Amino acid sequence: MTSTPASPPSAIDETVRTEIDHAIAALHAGSRVWTQFSLAQRATLLRRVRAAVGAVAREWAETAARSKGLHVGHPLVGEEWLSGPYAVLTGLDGYIESLEALAAGRSPIEKLFVDDGPGGRTRVHTFPSHAVDHVLLSGFTGEVWLEPGVTPQDATATAGLAQRHPTEPGGVGLVLGAGNITSIPVLDVLYELLAFSRVSILKVNPTQDALVPIFERALAALIEPGFLRIVRGAGDVGAYLTAHEGVDHVHITGSAVTFDAIVWGQGEDAASRRRADDPRLAHPITAELGGVSPIIVVPGEWSDADLRYQAEHVVTMRLHNSGHNCIAGQVVLLAASWPQKDAFLQALREAYGRAPARPVWYPNSAAKLSAAESDYPDAQHCGDERLLIEAGDADAATALETTEYFSPVLGVVELPGEGREFLRAAVAHANDRLAGTLGANVLVDPVTESTLGAAFDEEIAALRYGGIAINAWTGVLFATPALSWGAFPGHTVADVGSGLGVVHNTFLVDRIERSVLRGPFRPAPRSLGRSRFTILPKPPWFVTSRTGTAVSEGLTRYRATGSPITLVTTLTKALGS
Repeated sequence: MTSTPASPPSAIDETVRTEIDHAIAALHAGSRVWTQFSLAQRATLLRRVRAAVGAVAREWAETAARSKGLHVGHPLVGEEWLSGPYAVLTGLDGYIESLEALAAGRSPIEKLFVDDGPGGRTRVHTFPSHAVDHVLLSGFTGEVWLEPGVTPQDATATAGLAQRHPTEPGGVGLVLGAGNITSIPVLDVLYELLAFSRVSILKVNPTQDALVPIFERALAALIEPGFLRIVRGAGDVGAYLTAHEGVDHVHITGSAVTFDAIVWGQGEDAASRRRADDPRLAHPITAELGGVSPIIVVPGEWSDADLRYQAEHVVTMRLHNSGHNCIAGQVVLLAASWPQKDAFLQALREAYGRAPARPVWYPNSAAKLSAAESDYPDAQHCGDERLLIEAGDADAATALETTEYFSPVLGVVELPGEGREFLRAAVAHANDRLAGTLGANVLVDPVTESTLGAAFDEEIAALRYGGIAINAWTGVLFATPALSWGAFPGHTVADVGSGLGVVHNTFLVDRIERSVLRGPFRPAPRSLGRSRFTILPKPPWFVTSRTGTAVSEGLTRYRATGSPITLVTTLTKALGS
């Protein structure tokens, strides 16, 4: 592949251009300074960041909520605590621990359980890694699956990535921040720094402009020595940055359309470059670009309480952040012959309509909602601005399965088969018919999973997604940085799909294929005596949780302070969810 460097466009204001040039020059100096920091000093630096994030956590969450049209007392403000400062604090804790292990001459995964997974893969059990994890995410476990052929010895020897060679510079990276979830740009900057020793210029999405002063205070310890610069701007600033000769690498969280415009350009020029395999972008690029996420419902014998709970679970997957998530569940795959199909669908309709009202706030999402209405004129309007499409036969679901609506649009598709036959059909359908490979969700009761036995893990291994949540939502996987986050391997710049590379991965494990999060099928107290126990009556991220905001704030406060009193108070509130 050949690349023709593009000259920086001259359309932006001269003052802005000068500021960017100075920022990139400062980062090149900062890159040299970074190589002089010992691993212990880097851990100390991250502790300073951690303290600052805790100090601005309330302002961060409330500013984010207001920017999305939620008043401070809205029942869903808790989303901004968990998907903002909580996720960043968790990531920082993980990186600090990895740096401390490396400084002591140990592999970051030396104390973790490592075993063999399906297809001869190595699995690293990265969550929970501490006793408190069993409390904060009670009943949840997470594994990082490595590419076939990677041995446990390989995994242990290579964990640490760039931090295994701390004196080698990684250059300057451009991070084009996401506009929907506020922890994304911060976690991306941290991964660039720790996984690759790349200092970053972060261009925030205009939807997060109000958070820039908060980010600057939270990340002051990285800004002061020249490891980070933050800039605002629209597409013209992004275009100038991606073509800048001082940038060594680009990372973007966004859409495939934006990715292609950066890499190939637009119009006939882009078509010509594709034919010649001559991208306009001169730098390497990684990306997280979303997709259409399946929710596979494996048929079994469910109680009425199971039907209601899992219906609320599905609704949460779709309606968190008003559906403006790259990982929002979009297509429910049901067994057409499941005796409880109609009862589940009724519970789903009720839960979808009953969820708290909130704005469709993300740019262009209202238009995508209108497009779904046009594609499916018989769709049901549930609640305020949300659409339920019961497509029935898979042949009627083409638009639903190929369009990431990024808005409150949920669809249901029915497939034939029972037991493993259905699961195999659902996995093949998700792999072959749905756009993207970022995340997939699977709901299965313990008896059915036990009956399927090894066949269940074999089908999970066949599911070509970078993140898989079993009796959980992949949004929780995203907010658990001990796991990796990114598309399934195999995409290219010419056919980018859901993206290239991974982020998060605080244990700094190399050659990752996917991460798998497993959760409890039933909440407390119905989980008592079951195969996977949890103390949570209803997770705080559920859109139907009555105490979600208080619990989410309390969990964040506990992450920041470690106060046992805060933890006990928060768990008491969780019992009333």
